Amino acid sequence: MPSRLLPLAAAVTLTLGLASCAGSPTPSPTAPSFPADGHGAIAGAEEVAEPQLGLTTIDHEGRVTHLDLLDESVTALGTIAAPIAMTTDGRYLFADTGDGVEVVDSGVWTWDHVDHFHYYRAEPALLGAVAGDGSATVATTNSSTTGGIGISFADSGDAVLLDTEALSKGEIRERFRIERAPHEGSVVPIGSFALVTEPDGETGGVVVGYTADGERTGLRETCVAPAGTITTRVGAVIGCADGALLAQVEDGAVVVDRIPYPEHAPAGAVSSFHNREGRPTVAGLAGATDIRLLDTRTRSWTLLTAPTPLAQVTAVGDEDDTLLALAQDGRVLVLDATDGGVRAETPPLVAASLTAGETPTLIADQHRAYLSGPAEHRLFEIDYADDARLARSFDTADAPAFVAETGR
Repeated sequence: MPSRLLPLAAAVTLTLGLASCAGSPTPSPTAPSFPADGHGAIAGAEEVAEPQLGLTTIDHEGRVTHLDLLDESVTALGTIAAPIAMTTDGRYLFADTGDGVEVVDSGVWTWDHVDHFHYYRAEPALLGAVAGDGSATVATTNSSTTGGIGISFADSGDAVLLDTEALSKGEIRERFRIERAPHEGSVVPIGSFALVTEPDGETGGVVVGYTADGERTGLRETCVAPAGTITTRVGAVIGCADGALLAQVEDGAVVVDRIPYPEHAPAGAVSSFHNREGRPTVAGLAGATDIRLLDTRTRSWTLLTAPTPLAQVTAVGDEDDTLLALAQDGRVLVLDATDGGVRAETPPLVAASLTAGETPTLIADQHRAYLSGPAEHRLFEIDYADDARLARSFDTADAPAFVAETGR
């Protein structure tokens, strides 16, 4: 499949019919709760009939570019401070610059109404920065118009909760900013609450509950060496040295379940989790060939051994129990989540040397996988259900150092 050279051109707005919504179903007990009206709409946004999927990238100098995956048009969104890391919720990009977090609104998002979805397009924007000292750890939810965004600054120890509804209106508003001892921690939003890590000399680390207004709730859970967080349809996951915590809101309060690793698990812990957004199963690496799957519905771990050293693994969470992995030699592997077997693979697509600043990113959605090649100045679209077929590739003018699939 030949690559496509993408010029910087004006984005084309597609005129599509409005998605319908007959009513507001009652959320399932394990699903996030959403407002009964609004369906994720905001003033100035257009509701459209299909997800406005795109790849929004940031290069090493902070140039932000959006590739529309529907019509393949490319738009230059502007320039932010040079980033060192990036986190996304599927609409916003939160770029860590080392002394703050720049917020980019891609202008496209999906709103989950439990049994169906609503899709929106608005004007993209560079919203500004959240000030902070040191590297930042950002935690998001699956909603782009409600709830909060958590930011933890390592050098100052500041714990910040942003108002997502305000972000959807173009305003950066802090719900709270809490002073803590400096550490590599996290602030994890969950409903109208947040879980905030704190260093603890006796236990090595704790997670403390706060309201969205910054008041302690009384919740306190031990979590040694907290690292890695992700939100699923079930709740918010926080990685710990001995397993994970799963937080849910029940009857107006946060409830936390502890999910320890199995006794036979090898030494090591997962430091980052990945999945198809919102799905209940997440995946991570505790070593180059040590894959760990966490099913947040059954509160159980599955341990697998990879067939080759990996750089990243992500859970698709489909009926076929699919795992996607990026091998350290640059191949994308389609694995069986039940036994780790290889179903299909691509040839090497990206540089084998996964050096800092050039590390590729692997993203899974319902139908495709996307892989960034910063060194190659290329983005790859892979049909993982069709023998890992390379569906499209896109040459980029700038190195896609950081990439997010937006509109989902």
